[in-house]
Amino acid sequence: MIVRPRQHWLRMLFIWRGSVLPRILPQLGTVTILAVVVTILHGQLFHLKVPLTFVPFTLIGVALAVFLGFRNNASYDRYWEGRKLWGMILSESRTLVRQFLTLPQQTDATQQRHLVLTLVAIAYSLRHQLRNTDPSHDLQRLLPPEVAQSLQSARFIPNLLVLQVATLFQYSRRQQQFDPILAAQIEQPLAQITDGISGCERLSSTPLPYTYVVILHRTAYLYCFLLPFGLVDAIGWMTPIMVMFIAYTFFALEAVSDELEDPFGTSANDLPLDAICVMIETTLCEMLGDKELPLAPQPVDYVLL
Repeated sequence: MIVRPRQHWLRMLFIWRGSVLPRILPQLGTVTILAVVVTILHGQLFHLKVPLTFVPFTLIGVALAVFLGFRNNASYDRYWEGRKLWGMILSESRTLVRQFLTLPQQTDATQQRHLVLTLVAIAYSLRHQLRNTDPSHDLQRLLPPEVAQSLQSARFIPNLLVLQVATLFQYSRRQQQFDPILAAQIEQPLAQITDGISGCERLSSTPLPYTYVVILHRTAYLYCFLLPFGLVDAIGWMTPIMVMFIAYTFFALEAVSDELEDPFGTSANDLPLDAICVMIETTLCEMLGDKELPLAPQPVDYVLL
């Protein structure tokens, strides 16, 4: 995620880090060079005049802008839903820890720490699952050695850790540390955490329909590569400038949609899952009374992972 203060409007025009311009620069340069060549040749191709005017491009451009807007909205909805799901995991984890630490019959410190670290491990293991990275280091750091070892070959580690939390609460109930009414209340945040995990898995495993993406990609590129032939007779030497501006808009919208479609990656515009996991660990351990807390990650070149 890009973390930087709002710049002056003039400096915003030249910001490079966090912009999609580096990603679309090759195709943008190709379209601009083509527009320059078309302008020099006055719209002729192999000594034949290409019979295009700006009228069809006006109609197609409006439709293309609408479709790209729809796709951009769909991608941003996925991004924002991912952030809300992680916010729900944080909120419900706090609720569980608060309920467990304030039981009528006080539980021992070992049980309390085991619960907190298991909830923290849920967040870290979910991050690793979404990013296809190895969770071994975080599991060994947070969980007992035998538990971490038993999870090495598991496919859905967060779900198994939620099961362990439920087992811990069931054990506390059998020890009559809280009544059945409180047990029913504790089940709700556990179910919400499970819903958050399942929602993240759904976003990660279900991209936007590929056919829809291909159609918009082809249409945008064909439109931009044919646009110089439709504008050269109307605006002359201004053709390369206008083509570059229009192509930048369409290519940038498509690139932004691609980045936001998968909000759990490690690109500059993805969700800062590392920082969110550290925040979950910090707030839960602080509720436990720990004084030595992990430092919050800082942005590197304005990027917070």
